Amino acid sequence: MYANDGFHELDREECLRLLGAVPVGRIVHTRGALPAVLPVNFRLDRDGAVVLRTSEASELVRAVDGSIVAFEADEVDAVAQAGWSVVVTGRAAVVRDPGEHARLVLDGPRSWVPSPREVFVRILPELVTGRELTGGRTRYGLDPIP
Repeated sequence: MYANDGFHELDREECLRLLGAVPVGRIVHTRGALPAVLPVNFRLDRDGAVVLRTSEASELVRAVDGSIVAFEADEVDAVAQAGWSVVVTGRAAVVRDPGEHARLVLDGPRSWVPSPREVFVRILPELVTGRELTGGRTRYGLDPIP
């Protein structure tokens, strides 16, 4: 985390609580040796893992299966100059267990673009960090930026 920059560091429990309250985040992975960021809908699973649902034939599945990725979600109020951001870093893997797949079909995220053969990608949270800003410039007695 960054010290003394006006943000409040969030603990792991608060980070996971906030993640569970939003439907969309961004997965960060490597594509052609360069960073790639893709917005995705997701659901936080009961063990704190981030779960995505996508087409089995998607480029995303090939890019992230077995790789270390980052996942970021946030909520920002530009008028209040407040918000939070949470980043989960961990290994992504396609869910291959038939029983777990069946459970996620019922309890997992719904794909916004359904396809005939969908898979679930689970990101196990090895590192969870978050920051929150409440009140932005007004918190410090400064005029908001127009």
